[in-house]
Amino acid sequence: MTLSDAFLWPGTKVCEKLGVDPEGEAGLLRWMVNTLVYLVLSLTVVWVLVV
Repeated sequence: MTLSDAFLWPGTKVCEKLGVDPEGEAGLLRWMVNTLVYLVLSLTVVWVLVV
């Protein structure tokens, strides 16, 4: 597993669960899921460090 595969793993697993190809037509779906996952993680880290 490469570093890019590790970063894209959450979106890839959601696409596989929905039965769509994450490399093809579901690229935007994978992007959206990854954005939401990493947004929540980064906001949690900021919240913990600031508050």
